[in-house]
Amino acid sequence: MLSNKVIVLCAVFLGFIAISEAMSLRSLGVELHCRCILTESKPIGRHIQKLDIIAPNSHCEDTEIIATLKKTGQEVCLDPEAPWVKKVIQKILSRRKN
Repeated sequence: MLSNKVIVLCAVFLGFIAISEAMSLRSLGVELHCRCILTESKPIGRHIQKLDIIAPNSHCEDTEIIATLKKTGQEVCLDPEAPWVKKVIQKILSRRKN
């Protein structure tokens, strides 16, 4: 009987540690899943203020491209396979080389 209580107590304690660790990672800006569920494929290039490219990692196997819009500051996930997105990324990369 005592061993069942110890097992339950240990399980609750380990669950608490796992939750608190996940919360601390999130507060550091570490995402534990893909940020982009839906992506935009229509051209919005002239409305983009900033572009973040997130490479595949242990939490998300997809390359994610997140644009911040000029007027609203809203973040929009872009389709990395859209031709206009590929052109924008190519321009950014060529500017970095120069």
